[in-house]
Amino acid sequence: MLIVTLIAAFLNLVLLGAAFGVFFTYSNSVVPGLDHADPETAVEAMRRINIAIINPTFLVAFIGPVLTAAVTGALLLGLDEDGAGYLHLAAAVGYLVGCHVITGRVNVPLNNALEKDTSTDWQRRWAGFSPRWRRWNAVRTITSGLSLLLCGIGLYVWGG
Repeated sequence: MLIVTLIAAFLNLVLLGAAFGVFFTYSNSVVPGLDHADPETAVEAMRRINIAIINPTFLVAFIGPVLTAAVTGALLLGLDEDGAGYLHLAAAVGYLVGCHVITGRVNVPLNNALEKDTSTDWQRRWAGFSPRWRRWNAVRTITSGLSLLLCGIGLYVWGG
């Protein structure tokens, strides 16, 4: 059980780090960079990015942390490591709400609206997309970072 817990915890940290890295990169380079492009280029580039990101590697990094944090938390509880277990479970819930729910309720609908809008008023399209998308992506960045931190603290508590 100990080895399985260690493997789950390691995989959890890797996946959470990857997810945090994606959100962080979007917040700090991708969308700000597109904000400095002409609006038509920004819209077209974001549409292509939205298509490209739906791939198995990204989906594992996006979906995986909920599962790995929950499994790690449950395994830790099974080892009577309640503090560490609850920290991992809190990370799973926080990531689920702060990343999955926001993605499904805000970011994906904005992506879909950008895709479906056929207007050639590129300025309006990008201005209607970027500020709101960036604001909610910042929430995903913070949430995934906090989940990563909670799991790191949970491992420290477990090993401490």
